[in-house]
Amino acid sequence: MPAEPRPLAPPVQVDLARVTVVGSALWALALVVCLVLAGTGTTGWLPVAVCATGLALGGLGYLWAVRHR
Repeated sequence: MPAEPRPLAPPVQVDLARVTVVGSALWALALVVCLVLAGTGTTGWLPVAVCATGLALGGLGYLWAVRHR
């Protein structure tokens, strides 16, 4: 006979604005690294564009998170 399923745990409350700030800081760090690598000719400029896009989307995510608290 199968055991009775356990009830679901309640969702964890997180500060989404803080999460987007941390993520954006990581994108900013990656942007600096990619700028240095592209400046020295080690890599192309596409990774710089990807990091800049991630940083911009993180900024938009932060604005959304603050607005919908």
